[in-house]
Amino acid sequence: MSLIQSFRTVLAPPNRAGLPFLAISGGIALLGRVTPWRLTRLVGNVGAAGFAFCLYFFRDPERVTPERSDIAVAPADGHVTSVELVSPPAALNMGSEPVWRVATFLSVLDVHINRMPAAGRVSAIAYHPGQFVNASLDKASELNERNEIALTLADGRQMAIVQIAGLIARRIVCQVEEGQEVTAGQRFGLIRFGSRTDLYLPHGVTPLVTAGQTMIGGETVIAHL
Repeated sequence: MSLIQSFRTVLAPPNRAGLPFLAISGGIALLGRVTPWRLTRLVGNVGAAGFAFCLYFFRDPERVTPERSDIAVAPADGHVTSVELVSPPAALNMGSEPVWRVATFLSVLDVHINRMPAAGRVSAIAYHPGQFVNASLDKASELNERNEIALTLADGRQMAIVQIAGLIARRIVCQVEEGQEVTAGQRFGLIRFGSRTDLYLPHGVTPLVTAGQTMIGGETVIAHL
């Protein structure tokens, strides 16, 4: 990523999901500035710091998704923590035959907007309440609060995207519905604050990425379909 692109990412406008947090922290910061008391000024400084953090955390940069129907792109920013063969989420009824899963961990410093890996139709959504262990751990895919999405491609094959809450995260936002047609790179949600996004590839598809690699949501090619 070039220096100009880095600045554009950092200075990108916030996603609408962050507006309530910006309004609250901004209001606290303003209150601290307009009142003469030392305590409220201290609280105002905390509010200003919170406003700056939320502005950074909820940033929503534009991404350039390759215009190809034969690839899957990264559903999130972050770094790949594991690439392994596992069974798809049972609740999505995608069978039990193992497929490749690419797990991407998002720290609080990463862009947290989730994007569709390919064009298709949202055929199922399954939400599971759960724990909030460190999202970088493998057991988080089964223990943590998560939201599972099945995506049916034009040729009938299926893939799955799973939003997993983490140690700090306490809220999963999903902005698509069952039956909805989506495009590759389309925004579909986010997780607050720090999380993981798993991508289950279709049967027979092998990932092109490896553990430790850095992902750019909506742009990095994960696999050829």
